[in-house]
Amino acid sequence: MPDNYVITIAREHGSCGNKIGQMTAERLGIAFYDYKLIRLASDRSGISEQLFGAADEDVHRMKIFSAARKVYTGKLIPPDSGEFTSDINLFTYQAEIIKELASRENCVIVGRCADYLLRERTNVLRVFIHADLEARIAQQMQVLPHLSRAEVRKHVLTVDKKRGDYYKRYTGSDWKSAEHYDISIDTSMHTPENAVNIIVDSLEVMFKNMRKV
Repeated sequence: MPDNYVITIAREHGSCGNKIGQMTAERLGIAFYDYKLIRLASDRSGISEQLFGAADEDVHRMKIFSAARKVYTGKLIPPDSGEFTSDINLFTYQAEIIKELASRENCVIVGRCADYLLRERTNVLRVFIHADLEARIAQQMQVLPHLSRAEVRKHVLTVDKKRGDYYKRYTGSDWKSAEHYDISIDTSMHTPENAVNIIVDSLEVMFKNMRKV
């Protein structure tokens, strides 16, 4: 068993990915990070949480055309630069936090391209949570009962588009590409409880395989 392990969770909107991440962390008794990463990155950089929040998973379509120049390199921009509060520097601060967490503690990390940032580490189980569109619309209609079905459908697709654009901009890769993940779980077929069981079982298999190496 490694000194520590990390579970990363990427998720389609309305697939209960965040809930599953929280439940997994509770089952294993380990830390859970989602939006808390923004606070940690803000504390590290001195840049306000509001600026991190504004850039979080919300890349304007016009910026995608410059994605090749914006892919994450790991290099921080110094405070005296006019680019210090640029989106790429905000992302790099979050990436630093994610890598440090992965090197020292057991945790679940949701979103923020964590699967890509930690792709070369052997102590990481990378999970993609998805569901068919109708199931995700139904789930979100319970969360947003004041919206019509058409409005909820648009909301789900918009959030997914933003997440895909965010991933593409900073990694140069397709968010939903199977090569980024060790397991993929369809929550239109599995309850959150079953999804947690699958993740925990997969983690145990990962440990067994590591001991054989």
